[in-house]
Amino acid sequence: MSKTEAELIQLRAENVALKALLAQHGIAMPQQFIPADTGDSTLQSNGNELSPDAKVKLFRRLFRGREDIYPVRWISKTTGKPGYSPQCANKWRPGICKLPTIKCSECSHSLYSPVTDFVIRQHLRGEITAGVYPLLVDNRCHFLAIDFDDADWREDARAVLQTCLDNDLPAALEISRSGSGAHLWLFFANATPARDVRRLGAALISATCARTRQLALKSYDRLFPNQDTMPKGGFGNLIALPLQKEPRDLGRSVFVDANMQQLPDQWAFLEISNRFRKAVSKRQ
Repeated sequence: MSKTEAELIQLRAENVALKALLAQHGIAMPQQFIPADTGDSTLQSNGNELSPDAKVKLFRRLFRGREDIYPVRWISKTTGKPGYSPQCANKWRPGICKLPTIKCSECSHSLYSPVTDFVIRQHLRGEITAGVYPLLVDNRCHFLAIDFDDADWREDARAVLQTCLDNDLPAALEISRSGSGAHLWLFFANATPARDVRRLGAALISATCARTRQLALKSYDRLFPNQDTMPKGGFGNLIALPLQKEPRDLGRSVFVDANMQQLPDQWAFLEISNRFRKAVSKRQ
């Protein structure tokens, strides 16, 4: 047996294992989910005709994490560097808030604000930049996001997207807020154990490396959720929500096709994403 034949057999075995894991959680879907280019007629629908309320509901169905708390982006006045912290009604209140001496997760006076439709509207309008904590308190999650940064992020993100398509797995590719990285999102019909979701992410990376004959994807940074179980005294890693107005106007934090071209109708694309997610739910 030649080396090429052995590699092919190994790759097929990995694909079988990957598909079995997907089927276990009811997330195998048609390959036509993502078009090869922006001319695909399925994305020329009337997504932008959705009412503002419908867009918010659609957004919250897909990018669903913890709903009792959410992080907001801020920029330090002293260093100019950005960061995120949980939105708290007691933040900076004299005599109550002890920032920065005591972390939010360790504060006994925390009064975290829940995710609401108004919060999402603020985010989409560019009034705030909100994030999401993917890991739920019961160690499950509603989506997987794969983060790519630094050099070769375009090639690596496209390669993993192709692995998803080769395995009939729908995925949504987003240019990150900075414009120098990408997030690959996969949405689940039901809340799924984070341990299994992270196994899926690792399998996608491994299968991509095998297919492209690479030892590693240099730009691959991390998975969201970043933990199998909720860390004691914490919330797990956060990820910035997409489609915030400020970067969106610059062609960032938007969804793109396999050629890294911005999809013409972002809301039609998300509507398709939700449609496939609901179709999985009906089969279960």
